Amino acid sequence: MTSDFKSLSRRGFMAATAATVGTAAIGQTNNSTELEANIGRGVSRNTASFRSLDWRPYFDTLVGGAILCDLESRVLHYWSQDQSIYKLYPTSVPLSEDLTRRGKTEVIRKVEGPSWSPTPSMRERNPEWPATIGPGPDNPLGTHALYLSWQYYRIHGTHDTRKIGRRSSNGCIGLYNEHIQELYALVGNGAQVMLI
Repeated sequence: MTSDFKSLSRRGFMAATAATVGTAAIGQTNNSTELEANIGRGVSRNTASFRSLDWRPYFDTLVGGAILCDLESRVLHYWSQDQSIYKLYPTSVPLSEDLTRRGKTEVIRKVEGPSWSPTPSMRERNPEWPATIGPGPDNPLGTHALYLSWQYYRIHGTHDTRKIGRRSSNGCIGLYNEHIQELYALVGNGAQVMLI
C-alpha cells in the first residue's frame, strides 16, 4: 500500500464516520408509546456529571433509604438506610420542562412486570395509543416500576436502551432494566425520593 492510498482511506473512513454520527437515529419503533419526539434529533447524552455525591445536602436522614434523581446530570443516586450501599445509575429524564416535576416524594408501591396506561394528557395528545399495555417487551415501563406518591410518576425500567442518558420520557425516570431490577430489590415502600 502506498502512503497516498492509506491517507485516502483514512480520509474516507473519517468522512463516513462523521456522516454516520451526524445522521439522526430512528426515534422509536412503531410499538413504543413512551416517547413523542425523535431522540436522534441533536439530543446529546450527558455523562459529564456522572459522579458520586454525599446525601447530606439533600436529605435530613436516610431512614427508609433515599433516592436522588439529578435531572441535569441524568443520574439516580441511592443510599441505603445504614449507608452500607451506595448506587449510581444513568437515567432517562423528562423530555421537556413542562413534563418535569421537582421536589420530594416517596416510593408508595413496587411492581414487578408492571402494566402501562397513558395518562389522560397523553391520550389527549395521542388518541391512537392503546388504553393499556401489559407486561412484556412492548411495555414502556420495562421489567420493574417504583410508583411514587405523585400521580403518574414512576421510576422504572425501559426496553428501549437508547433512552438512557437522554431527555426522552413523559415525566418518569427511566433506568436500564438490569439497574431497576437491582434498585427494586434494595428499595422498600416509604423510601425517600427527591428530584432536583
